[in-house]
Amino acid sequence: MSTAAAAARPGARRRPAGRLHQRLRAWWHQRLPASDTLVLTQHNVYILPTRPGLLFAATLVVLLVASINYQLNLGYLLTFLLAGAGVAGMYVTHSTLRGLTLHLKPPAAVFADQAALLEVALTNEARRERYGIGLRVLPEPGEAPPPGWAWTDVPAQAQAVAHVSFQPQRRGWHAVPMLTAETRFPLGIFRVWTLWRPASRLLVYPAPESFPPPLPAPLPHPGQGQPLRQGEGGETDGVRAYRRGDPLKHVVWKKVAKTGELVSRETGGAALRELWLDYLHTGAQGAEQRLSRLAAWVLAAEQAGLRYGLRLPGVPELLPDHGEAHKRRCLEQLALYR
Repeated sequence: MSTAAAAARPGARRRPAGRLHQRLRAWWHQRLPASDTLVLTQHNVYILPTRPGLLFAATLVVLLVASINYQLNLGYLLTFLLAGAGVAGMYVTHSTLRGLTLHLKPPAAVFADQAALLEVALTNEARRERYGIGLRVLPEPGEAPPPGWAWTDVPAQAQAVAHVSFQPQRRGWHAVPMLTAETRFPLGIFRVWTLWRPASRLLVYPAPESFPPPLPAPLPHPGQGQPLRQGEGGETDGVRAYRRGDPLKHVVWKKVAKTGELVSRETGGAALRELWLDYLHTGAQGAEQRLSRLAAWVLAAEQAGLRYGLRLPGVPELLPDHGEAHKRRCLEQLALYR
């Protein structure tokens, strides 16, 4: 294709301007201080007329010209009355955001196939209610805006909560994206907004495999429990240190009475076997698929109440355990594995 033909394309002339706009926008956003709490003042709240506002201004000009040409006193009255209403609406719209305090609560970790939910608390210390305030994630240049706004009203001298969602694309740590708050209350002829760069980060776990294979078989591990006695049917009972969540019927009360040490009993060889979730033995192809399968196995093992450990190459292994804290440690290690 010739140079003249390339220059004739509609997008050829807009590309330099688009790149300049993106650079200016990125420079402006980087100048905003990163904070999970934002107090809205006249320095960080912006206002511009909307399309209905521009049409309203054009209507006022037409009314004023007609009143001057035809010397209509009622025309002057109507024109100045509408202009006064517009000025009053501009003040009310700007003061609806000005004075609010926005606070982002620490976001909870999510899986890569889930939408992350951000909880924003809006505090109003004024004696009047704030209406029609919307929040959403600010889309990056070239990206489609997220679906819908989170709208809320803030009572006088009270607090309201809004939930904003976005879809992270990969596992690991993510900076919370830019947020924007906006209102057009009460007339809709002015748009007042602010930009907010939170400082929080969001941890994204690998997306668990939808239909994972069964959990691997537990491996024998002599020495995990201490032999106590030989029970009926050849089952060996063992004892171990008491862990939070163990049933009271498994506590060896005789040993507690003698030694004062709180221990629990494991029977049927369960104390001598442990489940290991090993990166090298997942049977999956590719690093992300293996991590996805391990994430599904962690959830399945936790749901089944099993004690499980995690092994990843080049990373200290997590010894077998169970519980919410252990599950979070395993998923965090999977999310940050490189």
